[in-house]
Amino acid sequence: MNYTNSKEIEGKVLRKIYIRLIPFFVLAYVVNYVDRINVGFGALQMNEDIGISATTFGWGAGILFISYWFFGVPSNMGLNKFGAKIWISLLMIVWGIISSSMCLITNSTQFLVIRFLLGAAEAGFFPGVIYYLTKWFPEKHHARVMSRFIFAIPVSLMVGSAVSGYLLMLDGVLDIAGWRWMFFLEGIPASLIGIVAYFYLSDEPKKASFLKEDEKKWLTNVLEEETKKKEGKERQTLGQVVRLPSLWILTLVYFTTMAALPGIGVWLPQMVKSFSTQMSTVYIGLISAIPFVAAAIGMLLIGYSSDKNKERKWHLFGVMLLAGLSFILSVQFSNNLYLFILFISLSAIGFYGSMPVFWTVSSEFLAGSVAAVGIAFINSIGNLGGFLSPIVIGKIKDYTGNFSGGLYFLGFLILLGCSLVPILYRLKKSGN
Repeated sequence: MNYTNSKEIEGKVLRKIYIRLIPFFVLAYVVNYVDRINVGFGALQMNEDIGISATTFGWGAGILFISYWFFGVPSNMGLNKFGAKIWISLLMIVWGIISSSMCLITNSTQFLVIRFLLGAAEAGFFPGVIYYLTKWFPEKHHARVMSRFIFAIPVSLMVGSAVSGYLLMLDGVLDIAGWRWMFFLEGIPASLIGIVAYFYLSDEPKKASFLKEDEKKWLTNVLEEETKKKEGKERQTLGQVVRLPSLWILTLVYFTTMAALPGIGVWLPQMVKSFSTQMSTVYIGLISAIPFVAAAIGMLLIGYSSDKNKERKWHLFGVMLLAGLSFILSVQFSNNLYLFILFISLSAIGFYGSMPVFWTVSSEFLAGSVAAVGIAFINSIGNLGGFLSPIVIGKIKDYTGNFSGGLYFLGFLILLGCSLVPILYRLKKSGN
């Protein structure tokens, strides 16, 4: 088919890619995130059943991020070598099996080991998909694409909160605890989607059976032109990129954002329950879902606004400022469930809304062959924030008996990340 102008072919090609890739990866990431954070609901029954303290639970919630740190970069190197369809398929099948095996644990040691193995299997998925999508979409579409993919996080927390609350009600069926049913059933979809991924994904546009030859050629030319412009005349080595101050600032900003995700994702059910021990698991699930409904809507609007206005710096700064201040304000209303949830919802809009803009910003600094490892570097080091926050919140909870100190910690940490954004752009002007 012949197209009369580049706008026409751009619209048709990108529409096909959106329809082909985004719904699939949103579904896969929903499953990924449910398997990652369902431990927060499992804790409502599991901690008492097998004797897990708040501090130990914090270690278990955070330890998979240590796995991300160890295995994130090697996993993305594996994706580069073997291709997305094989690698992403393998990761999903393995982590689904590991996630379901959580139903078998009987003590704290097994809890920590399984969580570490889950992190090892999941480590390459998020940075792998981020890198994969940059190979399919021109740069001007990145914020919108990232927001639609990362949209899966609040969706997973909405779905996971509601579904996990209901699955816990299976407690006693066949003399099996509700939390064991939850882990077993929620791990199965990952392995099934992993099998589908092998037959569904194409490693690159040139191999896409759903695109026509002239569409493949147009897309390949556009993406190669963008890569050449970003790389410039001198090709940067990985060693040169790792020495750039801007990469470390990006990593620190991501670190503060990632501290907020598990900090709320795994602790919110227990925070909600602290308002009344008489709440049912279903009600806790529905209340816990509210911030993520707000975050899902906010994330899409923020990504759209950033692309429409072609502005990244102040979008990223503004939403991180909103998140940090809202965490701090939530403590002031910790005696009122509805006002507490309001401010947690605003903080969720902020830190989830920052993610698509952040990954678009990072693509301004990373290009070509170093992009896969550069993105994995940011993700693996930045994910240590996800290791730190659950442990800190758990220790504070054991020491004080409440979550106020943990929320202050998250608020001030993300405000620190917010303050680094203007510094990042000053470095960009100086070529670092």
